[in-house]
Amino acid sequence: MSIDGRTIVLAGATSASGLAVATALVAAGARVIATGRSNAGLAPLRELGAETVAADATSLAEMSALASSVGAVDGVIPLVGGWRGGGGLAGQTDEDLHALLPAFEAVRATSRAFEPLLRESDAGRFALVSSTAVARPLAGGANYAAVKAASEAWGRATAQGFAKAARDAGGPLRAASVIFRAKALDADSLASAVLGLWDRPADELNDRIHDI
Repeated sequence: MSIDGRTIVLAGATSASGLAVATALVAAGARVIATGRSNAGLAPLRELGAETVAADATSLAEMSALASSVGAVDGVIPLVGGWRGGGGLAGQTDEDLHALLPAFEAVRATSRAFEPLLRESDAGRFALVSSTAVARPLAGGANYAAVKAASEAWGRATAQGFAKAARDAGGPLRAASVIFRAKALDADSLASAVLGLWDRPADELNDRIHDI
């Protein structure tokens, strides 16, 4: 399956990872729609050829409005992230937890808003970025690992929803929800992994965890 001509939404794409993924997708011929909270932050993405929309990736209302306006969609990747930690369990403050929660909220909002469009695609892909901390959480990163674990659970639930919809329709599985786990996220490795989402059929990808 070719990426050329496919529409991919990068939600919360103003980080270095977002720029790397957008660059790789545009080079492969994809139509890239990148979101961020400010037009100024989206300028580098516009310059490389992505369409940009000022929208909050954690807002179901704003992601639903975007989904209703862009036409067919073949891929959605929430890229809201960040890290806070240290200090053992005593150092896991409420403030740090609240700063990390948008990553989970973006996974929830984007999957809910775009699920129907991804199921309509002949190769819909939803992918989220997680961490190896989920498999081995440490006291000093408990907030972070908990948020990533919640995101993974939501991603796997999205995968089950895709599979159930295909079974109920009596048709093949065409949409997949994938989890990328990284120890230390490398932007180029993430970009390569995203490109690979269209190299394999949905039934080989859905509900899978891939180390990058």
